[in-house]
Amino acid sequence: MKKFKWIAMISAIMLLLSACGSESSSGGSGGEKIKWKFGHLADENHIWHKTAEKFADSVKEKTDGQIEITIYPNNQLGGETDTINSIKAGTADMVISGETMANWSPKAALMAVPYAFRDADHLQKVVEGDIGKEIEDEIKDKVGLTPLYYHTRAPRNLTSKEPISKPEDLNGFSMRVPNVPLFLDAWKAAGAKPQVMDFNEVFTGLQQNVIDGQENPVDLIHSGGLYEVQDYVNETEHVYSWIYILVGNEQFESLSDENKKAVQEAAKEAQEYGKELFDKEIKEYEQKLKDEGMKFNEVDQDAFREAMKPAIKDSLSAEQYELYEKILEVK
Repeated sequence: MKKFKWIAMISAIMLLLSACGSESSSGGSGGEKIKWKFGHLADENHIWHKTAEKFADSVKEKTDGQIEITIYPNNQLGGETDTINSIKAGTADMVISGETMANWSPKAALMAVPYAFRDADHLQKVVEGDIGKEIEDEIKDKVGLTPLYYHTRAPRNLTSKEPISKPEDLNGFSMRVPNVPLFLDAWKAAGAKPQVMDFNEVFTGLQQNVIDGQENPVDLIHSGGLYEVQDYVNETEHVYSWIYILVGNEQFESLSDENKKAVQEAAKEAQEYGKELFDKEIKEYEQKLKDEGMKFNEVDQDAFREAMKPAIKDSLSAEQYELYEKILEVK
C-alpha cells in the first residue's frame, strides 16, 4: 500500500510540474523564460540601437525577467528581408523595417513615397492618425508582424563623389536603392541607373565602384561609414519617412495578457526616448559628416519632384495612389 501511495504522490507532482511548464511555454506569467532575437541594420551607436536597448531593458524589468530580448545590430541576423523571413520561419523574432515591407504589404510603400510628406510634422500627423492605423493593420495581416513603436527618419539624401544639383546630373549615375520598386522607378525617371542592394553591401559597392552613389538619411550615411567612400550629401530630401520596430504576430500573440501589456508599455516609453534622441542627434550627425569631410550640396528639389512625379503615379496601384492623395491632403 505504501508503495502505491508513493507512486500516486510522484504522479501528482509530475502532473503539477507539467501544468506549470505548459503555462510558461504559452507565454503565461511565471515559468520558462521567453527569449526573443531582435535584428536590425544599424550600428551600436545609432539611435535605433540605443532605443532598442532601452526597450529591451524595460521589457525585462516589466516582466520580472521573463522576457529577454537579445539585440543583433549590423545585420548580424542578415539583411532586412532575410530577418523578416527568419521571423516567419521562427528563427528570429523582431526586426526594424519600413518600406521594404511593401513586397508583402502594398500600403507599406506609402511609408516612403518620394515627396509625399512636406516635413516632420506632416509625417507625424499621418503616422499617428487614421492612415497610419490603416498601414499598421495591413502590415499585421499581410507581413505577419506587429508594429510596437516607430522612429521618424531624417529625410533621405543622395550621396555621391561629384556634386549632383539637378536631374540632368544623374546621366549615367549608378546608384543603390533598397528593395522598393517605387524607388527604382522614381530614380529611373529622374535619369539615374538604380539597382537593388542590401545595405550591408553598399560600402564595398561604393569602394569598388560597382555603384557611384546611394540615398539614405544622414544617420545611416554616418553609421555605415559612407563618408569614407563618398564626398557629397546632395540635399534632395526626396523622402521623409518612418520605420517600425516589429515583432512576429505569433510571438506576440503567444504572450499572456499581462506580458502583452508590459511589452506595449515598454514600447510607448521607447517611442518617447527615441524621439528625444532623434531631435538631439540628427543635427549632430550632419555636423559629424561635415567633420569627416563631406560637403552638403543644395539641389533643385522642385526639379527632382517634377521628374519623379510621373513615375510615382505609374508605379502606385489605384488603391496606393488614393492613399497617397489622402496623405497630401493631411494638414
